[in-house]
Amino acid sequence: MGKKYTIAVIGGDGTGPEVVAEGLKVLKAVSKKYDFSCDTTMFDYGGDRYLKTGKTIKDDELEGLKKFRCNLSGLQSDIQT
Repeated sequence: MGKKYTIAVIGGDGTGPEVVAEGLKVLKAVSKKYDFSCDTTMFDYGGDRYLKTGKTIKDDELEGLKKFRCNLSGLQSDIQT
């Protein structure tokens, strides 16, 4: 197998999780065709989390995202508006 990429996955809110799920399917197909792999880690950083906890992403959590090669992120919003 070729290169391996680390990807932070943030589903988000509203249709975000569905869009991200489809994006992961595409990524899997493309990785097979072009001989690379992806190590994905899911994160719960979105409006739902904020509504439940009153917290947005913390500085240490934001810092932790820097270790990833890239991120795949869905819509981030307050779903009540």
